[in-house]
Amino acid sequence: MDSYDAVVVGGSVAGCTAARMLASAGARVALVERSPDPDHYKTVCTHYIQPSATPTIERLGLAPLIEERGAVHNSIEVWSPYTGWIRPFSEAPYGYNITRRMLDPMLRKLAADTPGVDYMPGQTVVGLRGNGRVSGVEIEDGSRGRCSLDARLVVAADGRDSRMAELAGVPGRVRPHRRFFYWAYWSGIEPGNTRSRMWFMEPDCAYTFPNEDGLTLVLAGPHENRLPEFRADLEGAYSRYIAALPGAPDLSGAKRESKLLGKLKLPNVMRPAAARGMAFVGDAALASDPLWGVGCGWAFQSAEWLADCVGAALGSGADLDSGLRSYRKVHRRRLGLHHFLIADLSTARKANPFERRMYEAAAQDPVAFAAFEAVGARRRSPLTMLSPRVLAHVLRPQKVR
Repeated sequence: MDSYDAVVVGGSVAGCTAARMLASAGARVALVERSPDPDHYKTVCTHYIQPSATPTIERLGLAPLIEERGAVHNSIEVWSPYTGWIRPFSEAPYGYNITRRMLDPMLRKLAADTPGVDYMPGQTVVGLRGNGRVSGVEIEDGSRGRCSLDARLVVAADGRDSRMAELAGVPGRVRPHRRFFYWAYWSGIEPGNTRSRMWFMEPDCAYTFPNEDGLTLVLAGPHENRLPEFRADLEGAYSRYIAALPGAPDLSGAKRESKLLGKLKLPNVMRPAAARGMAFVGDAALASDPLWGVGCGWAFQSAEWLADCVGAALGSGADLDSGLRSYRKVHRRRLGLHHFLIADLSTARKANPFERRMYEAAAQDPVAFAAFEAVGARRRSPLTMLSPRVLAHVLRPQKVR
């Protein structure tokens, strides 16, 4: 049996971030990853990283690496049926657009090269150690050889369908999702720019996300009642859907660089962020509607919050439980309300009267837009929209911009 301060299960965004930051705090960390290939990457992702995660990316030392590889500073325009385009009045803090084929291997190498991290590829967790409190994991390699890893903390970073949560008996609260998604990567789209676009059309949605190397992800997010149309003629339904968007991207001279990728079921899932010697980060803790581009950003951030709450205790051998309680509270306070509202919107309901006024004001009023952008970029709480100053601008009669 090998003994560690922490075992992190899952070598993707959340897991690599947690491993590097915990090790930087003085902990000895095992980073367990099922795939034997250090260059593998997640394909079911739209890799829009919200601006709220940029400070974490900079702290990791990842920012200069992805900048050098061509990561796009993202900003976004939003189309709604109540306003047309909502466009920025001025520059705002940026996040990043970068494909996972570039991001994942880069981040994994950064974590594996961190002093204090033992990277263990090709290993699958098949059981948990402990009696009432998790104290380690049982792992198995490709030839069915098994061994045990003892740890004061086990971190589950294994995605929305977390096997670790199942083994630990920590169920998620599931909220339904009424849309499905198909997307592909294109080059040569007109008009060419680095600004992302989102169509929030009620009930259907779409977006275009420019990435490195001139690639643009073009996504269709129809209501579930249109699924038979897409099943009958996927290529045709996708093309018609994108062409019908208001101010649609011109694909006539563009080249599709990938097959059509799809995901039909993406329920919203929330779990307690910490329980009995375990912590959950990234989608294993909270998997919200990917339409809003929160998955990667919240993976970076949740791993950072965990490291800040428990890193010192792990490195010194001090009490761990108070740090886990702090992490659970921080996670709920920072993301709980965002998740609740995102899950509510994923039912494809129509906007209520206040939301309509908010869209109208954001399109015409700089103060309302600044609040709208800060909440949409997940830098501020949704309660920001209810502050007296912002409310005054949202509710006042608007002039045409």
